[in-house]
Amino acid sequence: MDYILGIETSCDETAAAVVDTSGLIYSNIIASQIDTHKDYGGVIPELASRLHVEAINITIEQALQKAAKTMTDISAIAVTQGPGLLGALLIGLQAAKTLAYIHQKPLIAVNHLEGHIFANFVADKHTGLPEPGGRPAQAPCPFLCLIVSGGHTQIVLAPEAGVYQTVGQTIDDAAGEAYDKVARILQLGYPGGPLVDRLAQSGNPDALKFSKARIRAPESEFDFSFSGLKTSVLNYHRKYPEAKPADICAAFQKTAVDMLLENTLAAAELYNVQHIYLAGGVAANHTLRRTLTAESAKQGRQAHIPELALCTDNAAMIAGAAIHKWQKKEFAGLNIQARPGWELGYGTRL
Repeated sequence: MDYILGIETSCDETAAAVVDTSGLIYSNIIASQIDTHKDYGGVIPELASRLHVEAINITIEQALQKAAKTMTDISAIAVTQGPGLLGALLIGLQAAKTLAYIHQKPLIAVNHLEGHIFANFVADKHTGLPEPGGRPAQAPCPFLCLIVSGGHTQIVLAPEAGVYQTVGQTIDDAAGEAYDKVARILQLGYPGGPLVDRLAQSGNPDALKFSKARIRAPESEFDFSFSGLKTSVLNYHRKYPEAKPADICAAFQKTAVDMLLENTLAAAELYNVQHIYLAGGVAANHTLRRTLTAESAKQGRQAHIPELALCTDNAAMIAGAAIHKWQKKEFAGLNIQARPGWELGYGTRL
């Protein structure tokens, strides 16, 4: 069996993991910076970079120790090349390139968004597998993936493994960004997504109604716009300051989830895709997970949802995304540079 060491430092999580080439996770260590950035209400890039420098070596050591592996056991090193914060990406890249050079291991560059997709295709060695049969699920191409996070919201079609085409994306705010802004409006704290989701569970989604943005252009029929929804929440809160925050969160979340699912399911029908995957930090949202599963089943399609621990940034997903590259020997040189704006599928659209 071959083992891949994954390294992820695209934003505010310093992460390292060991995953074998069947997709089993032996370790997945994350050093979170949330408590530090919480005081600022968001991620401070320069601070994130400094914290990555402090945490990267110990995080890699802990991942190897928990997996009971040494660098001699590792077959390749996978690292996030982009997208992400430039300074943060550089720390992970430098660590990966140094290890690859010292130990003479192949280096595999991974797109962070592809990593989120492959969170669906790895499973913890100690807690079980996502599919019956004793092995992790393999990607049944073609498939559709809804990637939803604080920085990205897009619908991606994968006609074959490692090939991606964007069929829909946000034209302004990402969905996760809208969640954070609503949390800020309601003074709930940071990070906003989990707080809005939690409060929404006790609210009445029908107590008020927010309108959905409609994009009519044929070439962008599956695109999203969350800026207007965020503004609607702000205006409503200013006009009705006595309104229950739980009801506002519930109504906002219902509208946001409806927008995400309407476009995703419509795209699945147009492209005749039977398998729909969910990925990204907002994939941890309880309403989105529950509703996608139910609505996909109504269409006769199968929804695949990553484990909660694999929704946020982690290195196991990076190692998982490197497996097909390892099999094809798609290795990177030690001179690769960070790609902060790297688009999945190079921005191609159908």
